[in-house]
Amino acid sequence: MRTHSLASLAALALALLAPIARAAEPTPAALASVAKLRADADSLRPLVRSPLARAFLAATADLAPGSARTVWRDSARTRWWNDRDARALPDSVRAKLVSRDLDDSFFWNTRYGSPLAYTRALEIAARHGLADLSGKRVADFGCGMVGQLKLMAGLGADAVGIDVDPMLRVLYSEPGDTGAHGKGSVQLAIGQWPADAAIEREVGEGYDLFLSKNTLKNGYLHPAEKVDPRMLVHLGVTDSAFVARLARTVKRGGLVMIYNLSPAPAPPGKPYIPWADGRCPFPRAMWTANGFDVLAYDEDDGPAARAMGHALGWDAGDSGMKLDTDLFAHVSVFRRR
Repeated sequence: MRTHSLASLAALALALLAPIARAAEPTPAALASVAKLRADADSLRPLVRSPLARAFLAATADLAPGSARTVWRDSARTRWWNDRDARALPDSVRAKLVSRDLDDSFFWNTRYGSPLAYTRALEIAARHGLADLSGKRVADFGCGMVGQLKLMAGLGADAVGIDVDPMLRVLYSEPGDTGAHGKGSVQLAIGQWPADAAIEREVGEGYDLFLSKNTLKNGYLHPAEKVDPRMLVHLGVTDSAFVARLARTVKRGGLVMIYNLSPAPAPPGKPYIPWADGRCPFPRAMWTANGFDVLAYDEDDGPAARAMGHALGWDAGDSGMKLDTDLFAHVSVFRRR
C-alpha cells in the first residue's frame, strides 16, 4: 500500500483549503494601473456626448485590478503556456521554452495601448442608434486585449473578443479574467475567424455590434507594395466571403463598424507602411450586395481622434506623437437590413 509523507499530506491540506483561501491583495502597481484607467476616463469624459460612451468610461470605476503575469512560449512562438502550466511540464521540456514577465500595465494595454481608445468608436455607434449595451451581443474582431471587453460586459454586454494571437489565451487564463463580469460576460475566441470552422461556431451569431478597430485596414489586406506577410492580416477567405459571413453574424438591424487609427504614410523613398492605410478594405458595393445599408464609408474622424489622443496623453513627452501630422482616423458603419 502506498503511503503519504507528512509533506504530501500538508500539500493536500493546502489544496483542500485553497478554494476558501483569501485572495492575494493587489500590488501597488496593479492599483496604479487601474487608477490610470480611471484618470484617463476622467480626461476623456468632456469629449463624449452619448450616454453609451459616458457609461463606458464610468465602468472603469468597477474594474478590479489586473495583475502581473509570466507567460511561456516555444521558440516558434506558436504555442504558449501560463506560468502554472509551464511549471508542471517536465524540466526537459520547460528548458526549451522562453519565459516573459508581463507587468500589470500589460494586462490592460498589451501591445496596443489603452482600451479606452474604444470610447470614440462607441460614441459613433451611439450616433447610429446603439443606445446601450444591456443584453446586447458585441464582437470585437482583433481585440488584442481584454480591458474593453470587461468595460462592455460591465454595461451588460456579452462581449466576445476574436483574435489570432495564442498568447492572449494564456495571458487571460486566471479566474475572473473571462466569464461573468458585472451584468454581462467576457469570452475570448482565439483563431482565424471565419476560416476556422471551430472558431466560427464558438463565436456564433446574433450580434448587435460587430466592431473592428485597427485590424480591418485596407493596407493590411490590400497593401499597395509588397511587404513581409507577417505585417498583414490574413482572413483565410475571400473578401466577399468575409462580408457575407458578417451578414449572417449580425442580427437584422445590427451594426458592423470598422474604426481605424493610422499614422501618416511613409514619405517618398521610405519603406511602405501598410497600417498607415486605414481605409475600409471592402468596397461599398460589396456591403450593399450582402444586405447592408451603408451609414458611413471612410468618413474622416481625425479631429475627434486627435482630441482623444491628446486626452490619453499620446502626445506627451519628448517622444510623444505629433497628433496633427501623424494621427488619422477612418470610420465605416454598416447596418444589416
